[in-house]
Amino acid sequence: MAASSSAPSARIWLLPLSVLTGVCVTVFVLTYMVDASRTDDPARVLSLIFHPNPEAAASTLANAGEIVAAVLAIALTVVAIIVELASNRYTHRVTELFVSEPVNFLVMGLFVVTALQGVWVNMTFDNPGAVGGFVPYMGIGVSMALLTACLLVLLPYFNFVFAYLNPIQIVHRIRAHTLAAIVDQKDPGAAQREAIRGVEQLADVALNAMEHRDKGVSMASINALCSLVRDYQRAREELPEAWFEIGEDLAANPDFVSMDPMTLSKLTSEQVWFEMKVLRQYQMVYSEALHRIRDMNYVIAINTRKLAEAAAAANNRPLLHVLIKFFNTYLRAAINAKDVRTAYNVFNQYRRLAESLLDLNDGFYAGEIARYFKHYGLISFNARLPFILETVAYDMCGLCELAADRGAPVLDELLRIFLRVDKESEGEVQEASLRGVRKAQVKLATQFLFTGDERRARRIYDDMVDEDPSRLASIRDELHAVRSAEYWEITDRGANFDYLPPERKACLDVFFGWFPELPPDRASFVSQLPEAPGTPGAE
Repeated sequence: MAASSSAPSARIWLLPLSVLTGVCVTVFVLTYMVDASRTDDPARVLSLIFHPNPEAAASTLANAGEIVAAVLAIALTVVAIIVELASNRYTHRVTELFVSEPVNFLVMGLFVVTALQGVWVNMTFDNPGAVGGFVPYMGIGVSMALLTACLLVLLPYFNFVFAYLNPIQIVHRIRAHTLAAIVDQKDPGAAQREAIRGVEQLADVALNAMEHRDKGVSMASINALCSLVRDYQRAREELPEAWFEIGEDLAANPDFVSMDPMTLSKLTSEQVWFEMKVLRQYQMVYSEALHRIRDMNYVIAINTRKLAEAAAAANNRPLLHVLIKFFNTYLRAAINAKDVRTAYNVFNQYRRLAESLLDLNDGFYAGEIARYFKHYGLISFNARLPFILETVAYDMCGLCELAADRGAPVLDELLRIFLRVDKESEGEVQEASLRGVRKAQVKLATQFLFTGDERRARRIYDDMVDEDPSRLASIRDELHAVRSAEYWEITDRGANFDYLPPERKACLDVFFGWFPELPPDRASFVSQLPEAPGTPGAE
């Protein structure tokens, strides 16, 4: 950590100062040596460096104050403009953090001390041209050294200001300050207020950056909130009980003010109000990003999954329940906004969470998530967003396959839910999506057959036995025709939903052989078509 922090400091301060000092000294020494060598008494000329002409020294010091004041005015003007621009663009916290930075006090203090030193030394000259007059040679030397330092430090200081106001660095500083306020708290109430302020400011940075299309800054803010929660989990065991209580000030916060008292009481008893605050900021940014900056939605979903996996690993069931609720909230928002692409990617992260929870509590959470899959898939279908239902079907197929590989006890429950995904929506409308559901179920049947689990494959057959034979035959032919596991367009998942490896394709004929009077294979016809698009465009 020390090495990583020393490298930027060297780049910002040490390198520029070394270069400028070296150049200035080299130029002065060379020119002074040349001038001194042309005189009759070079030694006397060289001694003027330490014992300058009193009148010249007094004149120089008289101008030094004006020089320092002018340079200080330039520095203050430039810094004020830059800080104000950064503050308006991202968050007003920039000004507070910058003003409290010790480096600013040191640099500005150097200018002030230099100006005062020059004024006071210049005032102490006593008849310097006469015998017995007083010339403050030490004061002159110190004044010139300070003046030199002021001018040399100006460019490195500007370098520091620009580096300090880098928006990514601002995000890191707000996160670090917020975590320090939580960990090093003396007054729980003040710590709560400071924590809320830090979380809200990180969300403000994300929203303001989105307005200017600064995706890197927005993502950095979202990731900072995630890392803040993860660091908080490691420190929460040492926090006082008063920290977890929702008092009047906290209950009046915009994210809690509308909550039912029972809900607030539950947040207190489960000690998850801080995580709820962060996730409410996620929800706000997520809603703003729909249809605009979808990458933000994806990062929020990814971070929510990571937090849920960490909560499960730490056996923090209350937090896990809250995170699952927020996944459902993300899906509802995407469906209401008809943002199919976002829902497609959020389901991907939600499925990955369910897969990681397969072994937790005998798969209870995986089964719960599967029921939510079915619920939101049917809502999407009724909202005329059929591709989301198809996505749900393929994700549930993958979840069932993984459960089968692991021998998870929840497999039969997952299969039961999967076979009911399209029950409430059967009909003639949006036929393509329902065909996608059936394809996913057939894929799962081939997995069961390949592993010798004919009983569960028969359950899928029993669910499909009344299907139109011509429809089943077309599904069979389309699955046979897909030859590439990778989809031929750029997608976030990159996989072709309908692909089956050769060993499982061989099980297609076994499965469809159970259906009587199925039309003959038309693979020779289908193979002339483009590979069946298992991941159609979903904009």
